[in-house]
Amino acid sequence: MESRLIGSAFMAVLLAAPVAVMAQATTGAPDTARQRELETVVVTATRRSEPLQDVPVSLSVLSQDDLDVKGIVGYEGLAYDTPGVVLNRASANFNNFTARGIATNGYGANLQSTVAIYIDELPISANGNSTILDPSLYDVERIEFLRGPQGTLFGSGSLAGAVRILTHAPDPNAFEASFLADLGLTGSDSLRQRYSGMLNFPLLEDKLALRVVGFARNEDGYVDNLGTGIDDSNKLKASGGRATLLWEPTERLSAQLRVSREENTPEDSSLINPERGKDKRFSDRPDRFSGTMTIYNATLGYQFNGAKLTSSSTWSDYEADFSVDLAGTYNQAFAFALDAPGEYNSFVQEMRLVSDTGGAVDWVLGGFYYKRERDVYFGYRSNEAYLAASGITGLPDEYYSRYHTFDYTKEKALFGQLTWHFSPDVWATAGLRYGSIEAQGFTREGGYTSNYLTQAYVCSFFGICGLPVTITPVAAATGVVAKESGPSYRVSVSWRPVPTVTTYAAVSTGFRAPVVNARAGSVSTIDPDDIVIPDGADSDDLVNYELGMKGRWLDGRLAANLALYYVDWNDIQVQANRVSDSVQFATNIGGAYSRGLEFELMGKPSANWTIALNGAFNQAKVDSLTDEEAAISGAVKDARLAGPRFSGSLTFNYGFNWFGGAEGNASLAVMHVGSYPGSFPNVPGQPGVVSPTYDHTDDYTLVNAALAASFGRYTVGLYAENLFDDDSINYVHPEAFIDGRYGITRPRTVGVRVGYKF
Repeated sequence: MESRLIGSAFMAVLLAAPVAVMAQATTGAPDTARQRELETVVVTATRRSEPLQDVPVSLSVLSQDDLDVKGIVGYEGLAYDTPGVVLNRASANFNNFTARGIATNGYGANLQSTVAIYIDELPISANGNSTILDPSLYDVERIEFLRGPQGTLFGSGSLAGAVRILTHAPDPNAFEASFLADLGLTGSDSLRQRYSGMLNFPLLEDKLALRVVGFARNEDGYVDNLGTGIDDSNKLKASGGRATLLWEPTERLSAQLRVSREENTPEDSSLINPERGKDKRFSDRPDRFSGTMTIYNATLGYQFNGAKLTSSSTWSDYEADFSVDLAGTYNQAFAFALDAPGEYNSFVQEMRLVSDTGGAVDWVLGGFYYKRERDVYFGYRSNEAYLAASGITGLPDEYYSRYHTFDYTKEKALFGQLTWHFSPDVWATAGLRYGSIEAQGFTREGGYTSNYLTQAYVCSFFGICGLPVTITPVAAATGVVAKESGPSYRVSVSWRPVPTVTTYAAVSTGFRAPVVNARAGSVSTIDPDDIVIPDGADSDDLVNYELGMKGRWLDGRLAANLALYYVDWNDIQVQANRVSDSVQFATNIGGAYSRGLEFELMGKPSANWTIALNGAFNQAKVDSLTDEEAAISGAVKDARLAGPRFSGSLTFNYGFNWFGGAEGNASLAVMHVGSYPGSFPNVPGQPGVVSPTYDHTDDYTLVNAALAASFGRYTVGLYAENLFDDDSINYVHPEAFIDGRYGITRPRTVGVRVGYKF
């Protein structure tokens, strides 16, 4: 692939450190020089502990204190604090981050996400039309959001970035306990309840400890389903916990065992149809996207002289319930829905040897193995009322098609990274990952399909009803084996012109796994001349060119981060839909570019005040496309990708003395996200025909405010989210399947948080 250099200049702006890095203001104390300094943040984005300022990656960090102050318990709050990132949230458990505009739509059906999500060592991001658990973010050590491709250290799926949710390890030297209760009122009558707690037990001083975390959420909905007759139907219940045992028998050896389980059960989708009224949706039954994830991890560490060896083994079981009304495909003319429960089993093994920091050369060597097996039980259904009214007969029950698919994905890789310090102020880093990916899909024997859609279509639109359906057995099928192998690399040069400023230039690559279409080779029963579903899609190819600067000034009271980038993206994996029956499939099309500027700025003018600004400018468009590729995907030359041209946030935080010796804290956050398209403009398979589902999100601004008081171990706070009750559209579903295709910002929520730490 030919590289293209940045062809245009960007305006200069003030930049700087993330809101998430914000040190809480010291209250009730003299305004000393030390208290006016911003906190120094240490991260492990390069698999070693390093100051954030020395890492040649555009990177934002959130600590547990930041999450508590902001009331963040899931993905929904992360994007607002991360420049250049938006969260595409079709509903609870449907979460796809977009970074640097690298997305063709916000859903990505059949496609691996462009931003990898890790819980400790386990990648949990999956295909766009698979539920992705929205985990509890309580008692985490920190969250690192790396922007730009991270294929060298984090493998497939990190095409545009990686999110690392790093949970706390047990402490064998201190008993600790914490609790946080959050009671909020959404709108006028929807109660939101969130409870989280942690206990840390030292079992043997300096040697052995157990840490236990639990949480529960019960959140009333705010969307009415006209089809089911249920008001506030999108209620959410979630619960879970984790237990971690740490044993350190010697100063060199450590062993950690962790088990966690989370169950997340939304009772209906949050997507709405504005044409049906404010916050209204329609489906014959609740659309359910629930998930239960169980994770087992064993991590061993041994400190050699000069390097540390880490072995991490992770097993994961994930049960997903996927149920959606698809009758919007034919404007509700007849019953058409899908129930597709799935089971996912994953195993991840990583071993890495990391040199001690301090010499002229720092290095990382490692190996990675990942295997995921997925069973999905497809059941396409009508309903008894429609079958009786239409007179359609011959089905064994309300399901007109049932079949069972199985697929697996394997990824193996060796990786390494070397940093050479030419001097204390100049160093270069080179990283390489060479791996192979294999994927294959199967259809199990024993299912059946029918011509129900044809009969229902004829009955609804031509009045010819009462016909029996024809049942056809589904034969076992073995899909092609998709295999790809090759390198992913990252090269950077860093220079510290003065002790408080670091600059870098970097080139990096990322990739996604090849995709196997579950219904490869199938012919439409409605229109046999329509597209025959292809075998799948190859990996896409992305190169990122980046210039960055990180610095601290005014005796540590002002910090700034800046990243200027150009992304060259080719052989883009895209979702396409067959026109006649809306069957989804994956394929590849030409290329696109993304160029932009990310900035983060934080200042601490006094011990009591912290001010933070972050944002991103981005332009991302299709720049290479054949006529055939345009026809099959709905894309056009110069079509915008699914990311805003500008997004950002501004936060003020003020600490002060309150009554009774309490320490007070007040904060105000203003967040803005620009409008962006929800998909390519045209109908796949119909060149030049604008898709009826093509639309843009709104350009919107949200305001959050909070006031808190700390009484020693106790904290009490009042908050208001979406203070001015903005009801903008923040997500547009790209498919015609469903009646409600729009996500909206959560209505104004006011509440109280009570916390305890020991």
